Amino acid sequence: MKLLKELCETPGIPGREEKLRAIVRRELEGVVDEMRVDALGNLICVKRAAGKRRLMIAAHTDEIGFMVSHVDDKGFIRLVPLGGHDPRNMVAQRVTVQGKRDLIGLLYPGQKPTHLLTDEERKQQPKVSDFFVDVGLPGEKVKELAPVGSPVTLLRDFAEIGDSVSCKAMDNRLAVYIMIRAMQQAKRFAFETYAVATAQEEVGLRGAQVSAFGVEPDVGVALDITLAVDIPGVPEHERVTQLGGGTAIKLLDSSHIAHPGLVEAFRSLAERR
Repeated sequence: MKLLKELCETPGIPGREEKLRAIVRRELEGVVDEMRVDALGNLICVKRAAGKRRLMIAAHTDEIGFMVSHVDDKGFIRLVPLGGHDPRNMVAQRVTVQGKRDLIGLLYPGQKPTHLLTDEERKQQPKVSDFFVDVGLPGEKVKELAPVGSPVTLLRDFAEIGDSVSCKAMDNRLAVYIMIRAMQQAKRFAFETYAVATAQEEVGLRGAQVSAFGVEPDVGVALDITLAVDIPGVPEHERVTQLGGGTAIKLLDSSHIAHPGLVEAFRSLAERR
């Protein structure tokens, strides 16, 4: 759990994944034959083999977050979102503003307190663009310490909850962890294998596309999280995955339809294991 905890708690918004690259590089040093970083920030780790075919395993290192867009005279920080955020989950969340030094702050929508809202106002849901960060410092100090462009990530400690764990950035540090452990524990490599810690997935799959064109694999496998919707409020026919039910093999999503041969191969492997 120590490595997974480190991966999850380490900040890395899209375009600022350098701390995650350092962890992956440290863990795969001596395991692979070559490591390089491309212009977009993908860390490409290569294990040579006798087989001429190329296998690419990709796991993105970035997490959803924000970037400072403005600091007003009172010190309230406005944000540009990076990745998809649900405003219902943002209220009163702690964040870390990574400026000239780390600042701890609270996310809050620019709205009146609940006991001052009218009935009509209570029906309105805040938008992501309504939120600001309060770091509890005077405006001039905040402007000095948190210049425009500073990364902002959620602040959440890694915690064991029953038989599960919880933290920020499980999407997709869990898959990065799995990729690292798979490379470390593999006894042999039949094909030239590329373990790629990709960048900027949360803003449009950018790293995966660039690295795939560079590697030109015969087979590509993307490791990522998916939704566990076995919870109250979700109709039975929409519960396609179940927490604790094993690995999910994705058939399709909004940007990709999986190769049926690979789907069947993974399904068969899962049944044998």
